[in-house]
Amino acid sequence: MTAPSHPTPAHAATRAHSFNAAAAQYAANRPSYPPALLDTIEELTGRPLAAARVADIGAGTGIATALLHTRGAQVVAVEPGDGMTAQFRRALPDVPVVRGDGNHLPLATASLDLLTYAQSWHWTDPARSVPEALRVLRPGGALALWWNTGALDVPWIEAQANRIERHFGIDPLVRKNGDATHIALADPTGRLAFTRRRIRWSRRVPVDLHLANIGSHSGFLVQGERRATAFLTEERRHLLAAFPDGTLEETYDVELLVATSP
Repeated sequence: MTAPSHPTPAHAATRAHSFNAAAAQYAANRPSYPPALLDTIEELTGRPLAAARVADIGAGTGIATALLHTRGAQVVAVEPGDGMTAQFRRALPDVPVVRGDGNHLPLATASLDLLTYAQSWHWTDPARSVPEALRVLRPGGALALWWNTGALDVPWIEAQANRIERHFGIDPLVRKNGDATHIALADPTGRLAFTRRRIRWSRRVPVDLHLANIGSHSGFLVQGERRATAFLTEERRHLLAAFPDGTLEETYDVELLVATSP
């Protein structure tokens, strides 16, 4: 929901680094993922997460890593950003985190059962990240990519996305990561045979938490504080008119792609 798929290197670097200054906001307000997501990963990979050797790439503040760890996976996190890494270590002091990114994995060859990218594959260059994924996975290991995307068939979510597009000339909530979930864009090399699933879920949150959530997306962070605040102030007025009790239901479709290493 936050970025075009595989943006130009300079644009990607600006947006990716924007998260480091907002790591605490990101950790406090971003949604997690439903248990059905991990159930589906186990189904598609044909093995339980418990005791699996897993690396979570672009782990950020550890939202997905924590779920994998709770399921019993032997998980290591890989994260390039200083701010996100510091937040990760505060949240998950017992989980190892190493510096790196999907284009250059600091992981041993054929060492993993599962490689996961939660909201982060679109920051990679598939020409490099696909071969790296195949290098570190054992034969029969799996690569899982997923994104929380806004459910645009929900009227208030579509209306908000339209307001974002009008205000900024972009639609960071509508882009669905620039359609990064399309298989051709996820792996233009054609080396991976992805299975695709969509999992709908929702959470009820206060209006202000929702605003803090969308304000933590890179499309907002790179706009500058004045421009982002102006939008969020006006958006709060729209949302309170629609939800006078101050609580709303965010609805998401998790777009999941899973491929098995040859």
